[in-house]
Amino acid sequence: MPRPELSPIEGARSYARWALSQGINRAVLSFASRRGDPLAELMWSREVPDYGRLRARGPIHTNPFMAGTVSYAAADEILRSSDFGVGDGQGELPVPLRWLLGKVSAPDALGPVDPPSMLAVDPPLHTRYRKHVSKAFTARRIGSMAEMVTAVAGDLLDQIDPREGPVDIIEEYAAKLPITVIAELLGVPAADRADILRWGDQAAAILDPGLSWRDYSQVETAMRSLHHWFEDHVRRLRSDPGDDLLSALVIAGDLDDIELHALGLLVLAAGFETTVNLLGNAVAALDAHPSQRSLLLADPSLVDGVVEETLRWDPPVMATVREAYAATNVAGVDVSRGTAVAVVIGGANRDPSVFEDPDTYDISRANADQHLSFSAGAHFCLGASLARLEARVGLRMLFERFPSLRVSGEAVRRPTRILRGYASLPVAL
Repeated sequence: MPRPELSPIEGARSYARWALSQGINRAVLSFASRRGDPLAELMWSREVPDYGRLRARGPIHTNPFMAGTVSYAAADEILRSSDFGVGDGQGELPVPLRWLLGKVSAPDALGPVDPPSMLAVDPPLHTRYRKHVSKAFTARRIGSMAEMVTAVAGDLLDQIDPREGPVDIIEEYAAKLPITVIAELLGVPAADRADILRWGDQAAAILDPGLSWRDYSQVETAMRSLHHWFEDHVRRLRSDPGDDLLSALVIAGDLDDIELHALGLLVLAAGFETTVNLLGNAVAALDAHPSQRSLLLADPSLVDGVVEETLRWDPPVMATVREAYAATNVAGVDVSRGTAVAVVIGGANRDPSVFEDPDTYDISRANADQHLSFSAGAHFCLGASLARLEARVGLRMLFERFPSLRVSGEAVRRPTRILRGYASLPVAL
């Protein structure tokens, strides 16, 4: 569905949104990283993170712009504490800038980090939205989806011909499995799934701090396409509902169109991005650690360990930001009201006080599931059980079908910083 060209006024408002939400962050992070600040370097760099320099600064490191932690204890406390919140999805921005940003917002350009997305609101509003969506992720509902996930994975594997040479396992399998499952949850027609996948992949970059104007413009274009599609989709569901999550929300009538779009976009983004990155990261990690791969092939029940250790060792989401709503103390460090704290999940997951020999990838690690990759507290990922199911089934069936699978060719990481995964991962089967 093509997006109409923006008028000069709308274009100016879009540029203002970029300047307020991304441009200032971009300038600050670039400046601070050049000055050698370890937190800014970690948030700005696209390379493999070096958590050691930030860890050496103590449980919470503060620079003139924000604070950050790679301490497991501090991260867990911040994520669970009512003294911290998401700051309207822009907790790293001063309140006056957030107020200005609200003045130039556009309903058809709202993303998963903008209210009323659950990622960008605190209780009690967050509680209200979560209550509606949680019905789709009960243990009974997820258990009933196992058969469907298995069937989808089998169909996708049937379509892969190992005789054709290296196969991009992201394009042909890791991306198609979660988008098919999420499409079932949202009632997306099969004919629209390729568009939804493309737009969703383009829009995911909005989670990164300090996007360039060009990248931000591309993100907004994809976001508008998704909103226009959801507008038509909700209209269709009102006249012809299915048995999917979005149809149930439409029928209930408790949410307005903007709220429906926000929840749909969040389910799409969170349900797809986490799982495709998890699947790709697991395949790459097992290839890089032949002894662990051999353990899995000898004992397929270790697939649970693969999923949890991959989430710990190379998490799909590297960091999140919380704002201190009150003056408080975390891990013995005073935090002032209004302070933005980057909770570096990837670093917390490698805290040696919690995980022995944390830089080692070990699929038999007893406490791997203590990772914070699905967050904690009020914002614990609703779809965690579904992501685990898809990864568990997807990896087990992949290595059962192709036990000789090995990475073959150049693996290309996604250009995003916060979302960590592969854009391309060629494998020989």
